[in-house]
Amino acid sequence: MKCPFCGMDNTRVIDSRPADDNTSIRRRRQCDECGKRFTTYEKVEIIPLTVIKKDRSREAYNRNKIMAGIMRACHKRPVSVEQLEEVMNQIENDIYNIAYKEVESSVIGEIVMERLKKLEQVAYVRFASVYREFKDVNTFMSELKKMLDNNNEAEQ
Repeated sequence: MKCPFCGMDNTRVIDSRPADDNTSIRRRRQCDECGKRFTTYEKVEIIPLTVIKKDRSREAYNRNKIMAGIMRACHKRPVSVEQLEEVMNQIENDIYNIAYKEVESSVIGEIVMERLKKLEQVAYVRFASVYREFKDVNTFMSELKKMLDNNNEAEQ
């Protein structure tokens, strides 16, 4: 870190602590050349994420939209608010771990379905029926059959 007083780049950290907002770190530094002290703030940089929709339009990533879909899928199911928050955090970590600035909504949908399948199977089917736009009962039954077959394989 360059000293704002003398311009030399040999400074050291004397003290670090969370800033008042708890989203950044306040560091007290001292210049080894001139001896003056100064404060810097370190903040996590989050890459702005853009979602590419099915119609190829783009919009800013919005955690609340995903959470609303998950909450609708879990409506009247035995899923706690803590479980919803945890699964949302896992989904968001998965999305950001892709490490691209743009992510297709289909990729996000698949991540959500994978996490919901592990959390609550009825919620998974509800979400899948909307996300995959099931056209009729046969499509719905086909998805249920796949799920049942996977459960039977896992039990054996």
